[in-house]
Amino acid sequence: MVKVFLNGCCGRMGKVIVNLCLQSDDYEIVAGGDIVSNPDYKFPVYSDLSECKEDFDVIIDFSNAKAVPAVLDFALARKKPFICCTTALSEETLANLDKASSEIAVFRSANMSIGINLMIELAKKATKILYPEFDIEIVEAHHNRKLDAPSGTAMMIADAIKQEMPDEAEYVYDRHSVNKARSKNEIGISSIRGGNIVGEHEAMFISDEEIVSISHSAQTRDVFAKGALRAAKFMSAKTNGYYNMSDIIAEYTGE
Repeated sequence: MVKVFLNGCCGRMGKVIVNLCLQSDDYEIVAGGDIVSNPDYKFPVYSDLSECKEDFDVIIDFSNAKAVPAVLDFALARKKPFICCTTALSEETLANLDKASSEIAVFRSANMSIGINLMIELAKKATKILYPEFDIEIVEAHHNRKLDAPSGTAMMIADAIKQEMPDEAEYVYDRHSVNKARSKNEIGISSIRGGNIVGEHEAMFISDEEIVSISHSAQTRDVFAKGALRAAKFMSAKTNGYYNMSDIIAEYTGE
């Protein structure tokens, strides 16, 4: 059984993870961190992580970007693997995660769905085959409460595609003020916000004759929670290094 410290345990995603763990014999949340508490939880919730007395195998963080530095310090102090599921991280925080990976195991993904990460791998292969004959556009849609746009996942897709392009890619987020023809090296990124959309992402490869579309639709937030727990099992025996969902997918594909 993997023993988990869950930071952000009282948030929307934290509650999903708690419920999944209650239904599983493979995971146990032994303690959590949050600025608020939940009287229904059977485990202690700490607003000051340094007060945590419980032992655990991994830390899962589903909080906010401002909280991540303190959680990383906690992981370093306890010498435990750190699974960072929080998005919109600053360049400084990303650099600190990379630096910390020499001392502890660090896992980071802007989207914890195994499906979306498989989509990204397929988009990378499509880019190798179809670019530059095909134009590349990314469209993402989320609920009306989401603050950042484009989504972190859309940027993950764009960054992965960019890695496979022989040319220097140019991200284009808004075309209404640009009166010029589209350049071949552009990756267009469009955002939709409305209702209660959990998460929709589509990478489109468009030529004069055909369109190849690779898409992913999250039906519930359980997919992100299940991905985080899968990462927890993957990371529980790791001592250092920087990992992401591609490492988990590689276990299935043998690549």
